[in-house]
Amino acid sequence: MQPSEMVMNPKKVFFSVLMFGVAGLLLVMYLQVWIEERHTGRVEQKREQRAASETREKIQDHITNQNPKSHMSEEPKNKEENLLNSERPTRVFTENNHSQGEAQVLSRITGSPTIQLIEKHQGTKTLFRKFSEMNWPVDIRPLNKSLVTDSKWKRIDATQEKRRSFLQEFCKKYGGVSRPQAHLFHMVSRIYVEDKHKILYCEVPKAGCSNWKRILMVLNGLAPSAYNISHDAVHYGKHLKKLDSFDLKGIYTRLNTYTKAVFVRDPMERLVSAFRDKFEHPNSYYHPVFGKAIIKKYRPNACEEELNNGSGVKFKEFIHYLLDSHRPVGMDIHWEKISKLCYPCLIHYDFVGKFETLEEDANYFLQLIGAPKKLKFPNFKDRHSSDKRTNAQVVRQYLKDLTRTERQLIYDFYYLDYLMFNYTTPFS
Repeated sequence: MQPSEMVMNPKKVFFSVLMFGVAGLLLVMYLQVWIEERHTGRVEQKREQRAASETREKIQDHITNQNPKSHMSEEPKNKEENLLNSERPTRVFTENNHSQGEAQVLSRITGSPTIQLIEKHQGTKTLFRKFSEMNWPVDIRPLNKSLVTDSKWKRIDATQEKRRSFLQEFCKKYGGVSRPQAHLFHMVSRIYVEDKHKILYCEVPKAGCSNWKRILMVLNGLAPSAYNISHDAVHYGKHLKKLDSFDLKGIYTRLNTYTKAVFVRDPMERLVSAFRDKFEHPNSYYHPVFGKAIIKKYRPNACEEELNNGSGVKFKEFIHYLLDSHRPVGMDIHWEKISKLCYPCLIHYDFVGKFETLEEDANYFLQLIGAPKKLKFPNFKDRHSSDKRTNAQVVRQYLKDLTRTERQLIYDFYYLDYLMFNYTTPFS
């Protein structure tokens, strides 16, 4: 090889150095991006882990504050406990001679359900914190009886005062809270507002709520009579306002100045009434949504037709669903506890009516608020008018299909409602 051939061309040297430099730069850039991605991924992973941990802690705090497990004696008056925040007390009982299959079902349904509230409004945590710092109404106010002139209401008034006093004393003794722990807008979401007569009515399904909505519509001037308002207009017409539609100040002012009423019913009667209404008659919502899920989970060897249409749910199957801590579908307001619908130890109701004395209680309340004299509470059955009303005798027929264990579990489930409103157990 000639010496002249060993000397590299300067252009070639320049391009070689340039190529190596570009390659090196690209490599450095790639390594930098890779390192940043690894670092960012770790940061994001840590954030996700931290967020998940905080979510678990919040849920656990919610469960602890709202639904702690409690073990109660047969007589709550002997135990100074916070009954308001207990989900369902654990009671001790034995049941003989039930099948192994039924025992397995019961072992799945005796856990305490966890109810997680969904945020309904942006920024409500801040609003609720401000609200909790306000002067929350602690005591019930005396009813204004200046508009009641007829002496025939004295007996009903005396009964009303006993109910109010009983509930207030119960809440003072067992409530154990002075500030609301539930979500504000959730707490007032079942309360209807009638501004003209300054009324707040908490809706309890299967306790005369349809006719009460008719009354509110008449008081609002939306209809001349409660007797010509259809069922669909009552429930789907969107004519009435709810308390959660107002801002914080509007909610607070009404809670402290309006007359607050709740009408309740024996929990077992209300449960049977809801079952008869929703599952023993054709229903385009409850059969495909609840019926299909209930039959699929609690009816062994269900045929294809039953699984497809969801009709024909048996009361025993419905009870298994109600008591199951892992329900295939959620709860429904028609069989939800009154303590979870109206929060009677946090929202102090001025008037406590009962379905068992519905007409006279409702008409006395109309006197108290200064309703038109001709306005009377309607006494007709809203739907399925040919069916016999659900009463204690009808309830006993349905309870015959249940074991003693199942009956006692239902009682446990509605334990707070039984105690708050002084109802007695429907079975021995």
